[in-house]
Amino acid sequence: MHHDDALTEARIVRFMRERLTPALLRRSAPLDVTAWEVPGEPVPFETAVAADHRPFAVGDAWGRPWGTTWFHVTGTVPAGWDEPGTRIELLIDLGFSIAQPGFQAEGLVYDPSGRIVKALEPLNMHVPVQVGAGGVVDVWVEAASNPDVAGVWDFAPTPLGDPATAGTDPIYRLNRVDVVQLDVTVWELLQDCWTLDGLRCELGPEQPRRAELLRGLGGAVQEVDPDDVAGTAQLGRDVLAPLLAAPASASAHRIVAVGHAHIDSAWLWPVRETIRKCARTFSNVLDLMDHDPDFVFACSSAQQFAWMRDHYPELFERIRSRVAEGRFVPVGGMWVESDTNLPGGEAMARQFVAGKRFFLEEFGLDLTEVWLPDSFGYSAAMPQIVAAAGATDFLTQKVSWNETNRFPHHTFLWEGIDGTRVFTHFPPADTYNSALAATDLHRAQRQFQEKGESNVSLLPFGHGDGGGGPTREMLAAAVRTRSLEGSPTVEIGTPSAFFAAARADYPSPPVWSGELYLEFHRGTYTSQARTKRGNRRSEHLLREAELWAATAAIRTGAEYPYDALDEAWHTVLLQQFHDILPGSSIAWVHQVAEANYQAVAERLTALVDESLRALAAPGDGGPAGFANASPFVVDGVPALGVAATTTAGRAVLSGRADGCFVLDNGLVRVTVDPDGRVTSVLDLAADREVVAPGAAAAELQLFRDTPNQWDAWDVDLADRTHWTVLDRADVVEVALETPGRVAVLVRRSFGSSSVTQTIALDAGRPTVDILTAVDWHERQKLLKLAFPLDVRADVASSEIQFGHVDRPTAVNTSWDAARFETAAHRWVHVGEPGYGLAVANDSTYGHDVTRTTREDGGTTTLVRQSLLRAPRFPDPTADQGEHVLRSTLTVGAGILDAAAEGYRINLPLRPVQGAAVDPIVVVDRPGIVVEAVKLAEDRSGDLVVRLYEATGGRSAGRVSFGFPVRSVRRTDLLEREHGEQPRLAPDGSVELRLRPFEILTMRVARVH
Repeated sequence: MHHDDALTEARIVRFMRERLTPALLRRSAPLDVTAWEVPGEPVPFETAVAADHRPFAVGDAWGRPWGTTWFHVTGTVPAGWDEPGTRIELLIDLGFSIAQPGFQAEGLVYDPSGRIVKALEPLNMHVPVQVGAGGVVDVWVEAASNPDVAGVWDFAPTPLGDPATAGTDPIYRLNRVDVVQLDVTVWELLQDCWTLDGLRCELGPEQPRRAELLRGLGGAVQEVDPDDVAGTAQLGRDVLAPLLAAPASASAHRIVAVGHAHIDSAWLWPVRETIRKCARTFSNVLDLMDHDPDFVFACSSAQQFAWMRDHYPELFERIRSRVAEGRFVPVGGMWVESDTNLPGGEAMARQFVAGKRFFLEEFGLDLTEVWLPDSFGYSAAMPQIVAAAGATDFLTQKVSWNETNRFPHHTFLWEGIDGTRVFTHFPPADTYNSALAATDLHRAQRQFQEKGESNVSLLPFGHGDGGGGPTREMLAAAVRTRSLEGSPTVEIGTPSAFFAAARADYPSPPVWSGELYLEFHRGTYTSQARTKRGNRRSEHLLREAELWAATAAIRTGAEYPYDALDEAWHTVLLQQFHDILPGSSIAWVHQVAEANYQAVAERLTALVDESLRALAAPGDGGPAGFANASPFVVDGVPALGVAATTTAGRAVLSGRADGCFVLDNGLVRVTVDPDGRVTSVLDLAADREVVAPGAAAAELQLFRDTPNQWDAWDVDLADRTHWTVLDRADVVEVALETPGRVAVLVRRSFGSSSVTQTIALDAGRPTVDILTAVDWHERQKLLKLAFPLDVRADVASSEIQFGHVDRPTAVNTSWDAARFETAAHRWVHVGEPGYGLAVANDSTYGHDVTRTTREDGGTTTLVRQSLLRAPRFPDPTADQGEHVLRSTLTVGAGILDAAAEGYRINLPLRPVQGAAVDPIVVVDRPGIVVEAVKLAEDRSGDLVVRLYEATGGRSAGRVSFGFPVRSVRRTDLLEREHGEQPRLAPDGSVELRLRPFEILTMRVARVH
C-alpha cells in the first residue's frame, strides 16, 4: 500500500470518529428525573406511575442485579430548536458499558397514557418526541438492571445467574438523560462514510473501485470544515453521491436482507425477562416501521407473540396491524425455536401443532418456513416432521460453527430418514445478527458455495440473542447497498420472498441425507440432567394423560381436559427452547424449569388418575391390574390397555464361594464380582456371553471435562484420554430377593461424591436393570456408564423422533471423527448379523459408541451413556446434588425389542383398580408403532391417532378401533385432511402400508 493511501485511511477513520460522531448533536439540554425502585418482581405501568418517586440525578447509582427501576423524565424543549435539517429526540443512556445490546441494562419507554414508545439499548438510545421547541417532554422508563453475565466471555464462574447469589448493590450509573437536536445531514454523511469505507476495506488493493473509494472519501474529508461540520456536511455528501450512485454489476451476489432479532427465550436471563425483551425489541421494530415504509421484520416463535398478547395487549394490537400489512412477518411455525436433538417425536410434532395453530388463529397465516438459525444441530427426522406440518422450507445457520468439517452447501435439499426432502438454506454470511456491514455482505458473497448454480442468499439483520433488533443505521446501510458497485446487492424482503427467489434460481439443488450434526456444543446432550429428566418425564406423562383421557371420553363420556393439556404442552414446549433443555442457561432458568416440570407432573398425574378412575367399573375394589400406555405388550398387559400381568418364570439370586453374586431368571445370567463389577452377562437362550472378555458392564467411568470454551455447551475430544474407572466398592450386598425380582446393591465413593448402583433382574425379561443413584459434587468432570459388548457392530442405531438413525462405529473420515459424542433418545442398538443388544435409558441423551479390535481377534463395541456433567459457566452449580438414573441392557435384541424396552423403561406400568379396559386403538403389526392417542385439536370429539413405521423397512398392518367408527381420514400434523385416504373396512378397521419411518396421522370420527 502506498504511504499516502495509508495516511488517507487513517484520516478517514479519525474523521468519522472525531469529527462526525461528536457533531451528530447540535444541541442538548438536561431533563429532570425522578426514580422508584421496584422492591420485587416487575410491576405494570399503572402500578409504577402511582408509586412514590424520588429525585434522581445523572451520575447516581441505580439497579440491583435483576431489579427494575422506573424513571420519570420531564422537561421542556428549549426555544429556537426548530431548525431545518434537524430532529428533536431524547437521548437516554442508562449506564451502558458495552456496545452490544441484550446483555446488560435495557429500558422500555412509555408515554403518559401508558402507550409504549420504544426501547433503550446500547447503540439505540434515542427516543422520538412529538413536540417542537417549547414543547413539554414527559416519559416513563422501565429500566431493567440485568447484569452482564457473559462479561468478557472468559467463561469464568459467576454468581450473577442466580438472584440468591447475585448481590443487592447497584450495578449501573445513569449516564445521560437529555433532549437533543440531531443534525440529520451529519447523520446521513456518517452513514455514507461508514458504508463506503466498509466496502473499501473489503476490496482488494488491485481493484480500481478501492482506489476510487479512497479518493472519494478523502475528498469528502477535505470538504467538511472541522470547525463547521454542520454547515459543510452536505458538501461531503455531494462528493460521495456519485460513488453511492454507481450501480452494482449484473453478476453481483444477491442478498435478501430480513430484519430480525433472534431473541433467546431464556439463556443468560430468565423467561420473565425474555417477555420484557420481546416488548422492547418489538417496540423498536414498530418505531422503525413508523418511519420507514420499506422495512420488513421477521419474527419466529408463537410463544413470543403469545406473551405480547397476554402481557402487552396494546403493543400486540399494533403488531397485529403490521402483520396484516405484511411487514411484521411471523415465520417458523413453531411454538419456540426449540432444540431438535432432544425433544421426543410427539413433542417435536407439537412444536408445529401449537405454533401453527397460534398463527392460524391469531393472524390467519399458514406458515411454510421453518426458522431455526441457532439450534445445536438438527435431527434427521426433521424433514418429514416439517413436511407433515405443511411447511416447505427450512433455514438454519448454526452448522457454520462446525469445528472440523465445513458443510458443503448453503442451498440444498435436506433428506430425512423416511426420504422426505425439504428445501434448506443457511446464510453464507455465518450470522443471524448482521448489522449489514460490508464484512457480512462480502463474507456471504465469498463463502456462498453454490456459485455458478445460484446467486442469492438470505441475511438476517438486527441485534439478537438478547434482543434489540434492527436499527435505523442498519436500514441506512440497506438503502446504500441496494445497488452499489463493488458490493453484493441488498434487498430488504421476507423469508417467503427469499425462498421463492432461491427456488427459481436453483431448481435442482444438491441433496444432503441424514442429520445435520453440529460439530460443536456436544455437551448440551448432558448438561443440567434435572432439566432433561423433567422433559423426558413430562413427555411421557403427556402421552399417558392424553391416552387415558381420550379412552375415558370414548368409553364413559368423561370430559376431555383440553385446556389443562394445552397448558401443560405449552410449558413443556417452551422449555424445549434451545438454551433451556440443552442445559446452557443460568441457574435461575433451570430452577424455574424444574419447578415447572414438577407442577406439570402433579397436574398430569392427577389427570391420569381421574381418567383411570372414570374407566374403573363401579364397585370394583383392589388392584385389578395395570395400565399400559406403551405401544407394546408389557408383561401380558396389552398395548394402550388395562389388564392383569401374566409374567412367567422367576428370578433367583445366589452367592458363590469366590464372593460373586449370580442373578438368573432363565433368560439371562448376570455375575457381579466382589468389587461390584458386572463381569458377565450370559444370554442363556443364545448361549452367548455379551460382556467383552476382561471387561465389566455398567461400569462407571469418570472423565476430565475442561472444554476450551463454552463450558455448559461443549465436551472436547482431548478430555477423553483422561479418565478413571470407579471400581472400588464400599459395599456390595443383596438389595432384593423375591420370585419376581432380584437385585444387588453396590455403593462407591469417589472425590466428593458417592454413587449407589442397583443391578437387578426381573422374571420373564432378558434385560439387566441398572439403577444409578449419584450424590454428585464434582466440578468439571463427566460421568459415563459404559457397556463394553462382545459384538462387532458396524453401526449404532440410535433412537430419534419417529425412528432411528444409523451412525458408523468406525472412524474412516473426518466427519466420523468429529461425531465423537451423539444424541439418542430412549435407546441405542448395536448388533451383527443375527444378534443384537440394546442399551436403554429413562433420562439420558448423550452417548458415544466406538469399536475396537482385541488381542484375541474379537471386536468390542463400547456403548457409553453420558450421565452427568459439572460445568461452571453459566451456572457454577450445574448438576450438583442427587440424581437417580435408570439404564437397561437387553440381550438378543432386535430393533423392535430396543424400541419396546425404550417405551417400557419410560412408561412403567401403572397400578389401577377396577376392571380390565380394552384398548381403543389396536395395531396388528409390531413394526407400526402408536405414538399418540388424543382427541382432535378442534374439540370436535374426533379421535386422533399418530403412528410411525419403526423398523426402517416397509410395514403393512391393520388398525382397528374399540368403538363404532363413522370415518377414518388421513391428515397432516394439524389434523387437516391430507394425502391418499385409507379405505374403511366393514368392521371399522383400516389397512395401512407405510414406507420406512413414515409418520401417519389419522382422524377417526365416531358413530354417536
